[in-house]
Amino acid sequence: MSDVIQLLPDSVANQIAAGEVVQRPASAVKELLENAIDAKADTISLVIKDAGKALIQVIDNGVGMSVTDARLSFERHATSKIKTADDLFKIATKGFRGEALASIAAIAQVELKTKNAQSDLGTQIIVEGSEVKEQEPCTCAQGTSISVKNLFFNVPARRNFLKSNTIETKHIIEEFQRVAMVHADISFSMYNNGNEVFNLPKGSFRQRIMGVFGKKYNQRLVPVSEATEIVNVEGFVSKPEFARKTRGEQYFFVNNRFIKSGYLNHAVQNAFDQLLGKDQFPSYFLKLEIDPSKIDINIHPTKTEIKFEDERSIYAIVRTAIKQALGKHNIAPTLDFDQETTFNTPLLKKTDTIKAPTIKVNPNYNPFESSTEKRNNPPSYKKESTQNWESLYSSFERDTSEIVESKTQKEEQQVIASDWDTPQEEGAKTLVQLHNKFIFTQLKSGFLIIDQQRAHERILYENFLVNLEKGKGNTQQLLFPETIDFSASDAALIIEIESEIKNLGFDFDKKGKNAFEINGIPAELNGMNVSKAFENLLEQFKLNKSELQLDDRENIAISLSRSASIKAGKKLSKEEMNELVDQLFACEMPYSLSNGQPITITLGIEDLNKQFNY
Repeated sequence: MSDVIQLLPDSVANQIAAGEVVQRPASAVKELLENAIDAKADTISLVIKDAGKALIQVIDNGVGMSVTDARLSFERHATSKIKTADDLFKIATKGFRGEALASIAAIAQVELKTKNAQSDLGTQIIVEGSEVKEQEPCTCAQGTSISVKNLFFNVPARRNFLKSNTIETKHIIEEFQRVAMVHADISFSMYNNGNEVFNLPKGSFRQRIMGVFGKKYNQRLVPVSEATEIVNVEGFVSKPEFARKTRGEQYFFVNNRFIKSGYLNHAVQNAFDQLLGKDQFPSYFLKLEIDPSKIDINIHPTKTEIKFEDERSIYAIVRTAIKQALGKHNIAPTLDFDQETTFNTPLLKKTDTIKAPTIKVNPNYNPFESSTEKRNNPPSYKKESTQNWESLYSSFERDTSEIVESKTQKEEQQVIASDWDTPQEEGAKTLVQLHNKFIFTQLKSGFLIIDQQRAHERILYENFLVNLEKGKGNTQQLLFPETIDFSASDAALIIEIESEIKNLGFDFDKKGKNAFEINGIPAELNGMNVSKAFENLLEQFKLNKSELQLDDRENIAISLSRSASIKAGKKLSKEEMNELVDQLFACEMPYSLSNGQPITITLGIEDLNKQFNY
């Protein structure tokens, strides 16, 4: 039998590695940006076209490479960042496997221009599908410029699996943010199809967060700082009132490397215990500095997962640091045991004089006189007649008659909607609001309870679906247009679903990089806060996207109806309740939401009789 095991050609091995390292254009962006940081650059620029499919270019002013280094950089397992096996246990750089450029060059057309300080001329290398097509000297500035063109040109199946340009651009922005955020000492810029997306000058970590997510985050952040022998924690968490329903801006950085950790995320969530609801999530931007020998980052190809040597202690430190930060800024209730309360007196000026308190006494007051008089003249109790006792309940009957009307003799209805529509002999139905949350009304067979928020949500949902079907909703034009700034990823999301949002009745135009001018809102939202309605729509859309398998149209209808519906706690007039119930029973499905949650509950006379043991 002949031998069957053989060594794979480098081109095939590189494509296999590329399958792990380069899953989409954003993966290549991450690797190239990290290489630029490892090259000690302090200015890095990212340029993409066609969501990275046509071009990904990263330009840096780092140390650059010699001719030999430039050629070796495309070889598998060629790296300047580790030399011995021991170096794997104290990694302080971004990359270390030496597979990034080789993997990218296996599935794209790559052009490299680089020059170090010791060379008069730079080096230009063109690689296509792992094959070096050209290498020659060139004139260029110190640093490195890498252009990745036609990604997956020789792997069409992989290219077909890519999402739309909007979604792929969103992933690129997320990777750019993760890298740029933690390196505030480096200037970053990003351009998409010739348009500037980010221009982030050097600054503090707080300034970098504001540069990425907007200046509005300045008032939302609470600083966190804790130094221990095990780990140092620095960064910010959001104030509880700015918590969101999605896990949006949540960032952990270990030794300036972005990581994902459900375990540490639980520590943050635990620190906000009793400050947030179960469906609320705080934003956080936390940097952890730890001895590299105490962690293992070589457990995942994307290097976003880390194994800690003492994760339980780190969990406790992170949790305690956040709790202390919230307490120091009077966000969480705290007790100051170090302060002596007896000295907690206002400061006095030299001209102030201290006056002794005066006590006023009534010399004519005799406490025994009043009590003696009460003992000698006890109050008299008149025995009431038990006749006409029925009159005691007359007022009660008058009050309850406004809530529950007398039972008619008409035939019982099988359907709640038909029961509601049937004219009553004693006039229109009377509705009662309970705890500003539920609406009660009588049926012939019992009574009906309606959840006002879910009822309104169902009404809006069906209206929005009709608007999306027609392609145009009713718009309430604003007297004064309102401009709202969004993060780059949210702005990309708005562009992705722009047509659907406008079909609902929103009228808006893009202004600047990530700002939108709102000129009109759906007529159903008249009276609502414009920016809050728009932001809530996006937040709910992202939440549904992660939890429910819905198409964009249905997701948008659900998201806007949920964010725009009247909430529990809102007091409704009788006219508003009547209109709400009328509109509810005009819906195709008035009894439950699209997720199956009930809108109405019916309780029959038999249920009441059982409760009273009849």
